[in-house]
Amino acid sequence: MHEVNSQVKERAILVGLSLNNGDRWNTEDHLEELALLADTAGAVVIDKVIQEKDKIDPSYFIGRGKAEFITSLAKEINADLLIFDDDLSPAQARNLERLTGKKIVDRSGLILDIFARRAKTREARTQVELAQLKYLLPRLTRQWTHLSRQEAGIGTRGPGEAQLEVDRRVIRKRINSLTKDLTKIKSHREVRRRHRQDIYKVALVGYTNVGKSTLMNALTQSKVFVEDRLFATLDATIRRIKMSNQRPILLIDTVGFLRKLPHHLVASFMSTLEEAKVADVLLHVVDISHPVFFEQIAVVKDVLSQLQISNKPTLYVFNKVDKLKHKAILTRLKSEYKPSVYVSATKGLFLEDLKSEILQMSNDAVKEMELSLDIKFASIISKLYELAEVLEIDYHDSVVMIKIKAPQKNLHEINRMLQKQTHKN
Repeated sequence: MHEVNSQVKERAILVGLSLNNGDRWNTEDHLEELALLADTAGAVVIDKVIQEKDKIDPSYFIGRGKAEFITSLAKEINADLLIFDDDLSPAQARNLERLTGKKIVDRSGLILDIFARRAKTREARTQVELAQLKYLLPRLTRQWTHLSRQEAGIGTRGPGEAQLEVDRRVIRKRINSLTKDLTKIKSHREVRRRHRQDIYKVALVGYTNVGKSTLMNALTQSKVFVEDRLFATLDATIRRIKMSNQRPILLIDTVGFLRKLPHHLVASFMSTLEEAKVADVLLHVVDISHPVFFEQIAVVKDVLSQLQISNKPTLYVFNKVDKLKHKAILTRLKSEYKPSVYVSATKGLFLEDLKSEILQMSNDAVKEMELSLDIKFASIISKLYELAEVLEIDYHDSVVMIKIKAPQKNLHEINRMLQKQTHKN
């Protein structure tokens, strides 16, 4: 992949659409977040425009009249690009680009641009390129106009300018190749995962920029990259939690979620988020100081539902408690979100409380059992070492007494083996 670095920041106008005259405040709030995304991508926001309409215009999204107004505004304030807070159809993007004479970037294009900057591992880079090519394919005509002006910057990072010169047939061939590469990478990751299947795994999930990576550093004494920007972490990171005199616990950091995150982008990064799917428990990290953190909680729950892991045991971790102005809300949160802890990752406040909760949940996830087996079932004894921690084992003539500590997820298999032994007897 090729990334274009621009010395001069592009000047952007943000464009939002408020439908049915009832959510202008909500649209303004979304544009504030879009501004953070634009800043992360390297743009300077010089103005914001909101159009209020009853429905989306099929040709220009915001309507031709408003598009003409933005055209004049862009010329007046010397804007380089227009960033829309929703996804545009290829036809809408093409019409807007022709009318305004400016580069048009929609929400998916902007997020993919940031992903292209942030991806570090082979898997993440492969996923980004695959997602970009799928996004590019129906928009190839519009990208040709970008290429003819020899422009760089936001919305043009990723596969590289040379890739944009190929036809749809070659792009489809590249998509097939990348899909096969991801299948191989997934297979290799599953092999590595099997080596840690008996270790208790805790996955950090949450809205982007709530402090997940800072929390990971605080709990594991590691140096995961941290930045006060959206999507600072894209790759799944795994570290060991420092617990004295206890069995190992792995902590997994994942990509943050976002409001209005397009479903196809969630699908593109499904393999990265699979680390959360195999975790024993989720730590849902929340920025308690954020003015709309309730909405952020709802967004995360929605994405977890898409991933089909919303029923996994979850501990709510309300972070940045040191920045909370109105402490009275804590009573409501403790009642509504259970179990929950309240910490400050940057200040190191109440992290021991969090560790205690994690330890308690890990202990609750295992069960001690005392078994009596006929010695002729040596294969079952060998399998028990794979499925459980053997605490004690004593041999008495033809009987083996075994005390084990087994994860809840392995109990079904253990009981099945014991029933099989009883049936043979």
